[in-house]
Amino acid sequence: MNHDSYSDNYIRGILNTVKTISMVGISPNENRPSYFAFKYLLDRGYRMIPVNPGQAGKTILKQKVYATLSVVPEPIDMVDIFRSSENVLPIVEEALTLTPKPQVIWMQLTVRNDAAAELAEKAGLKVVMNRCPKIEYGRLSSEISWIGVNSRTLSSKRAHNLGTGLQRMSLDKSDKNGVR
Repeated sequence: MNHDSYSDNYIRGILNTVKTISMVGISPNENRPSYFAFKYLLDRGYRMIPVNPGQAGKTILKQKVYATLSVVPEPIDMVDIFRSSENVLPIVEEALTLTPKPQVIWMQLTVRNDAAAELAEKAGLKVVMNRCPKIEYGRLSSEISWIGVNSRTLSSKRAHNLGTGLQRMSLDKSDKNGVR
């Protein structure tokens, strides 16, 4: 797969299919990008599992923190990696030992490891590199355009009024592959 660009349908299909996301490298500091992305995805209904060896046994946003992926006591659909590129391969190797295996390995913005991606893809996993699921969700659901950011998605459909206060949209869930 070409990891220099991803189709909207590929990203949408992933975000529509996964339910449980384990974020490796989350920080308990609410000013860090990993904390903000974790909170955003948790607020969108994903089951979020924090993994950070330095915080193991504590909680972040009321979610128990685990030291490693292998000690998480439930199946993980997607591993979201908030670590530097050189730290990705051992995380992917650990993810591949899980039963069942995750469906997706997602590497955050500026994180790219082609060897880890190849290993995951050979094992049948989908891979995304150098992207943020929070940003992609916001872009594909049009939430990000509410604040004036060009999301590269155009629609003549009016956003649904979801009630009072902050409005949240969801991804179009036409089918599990994200195809409209």
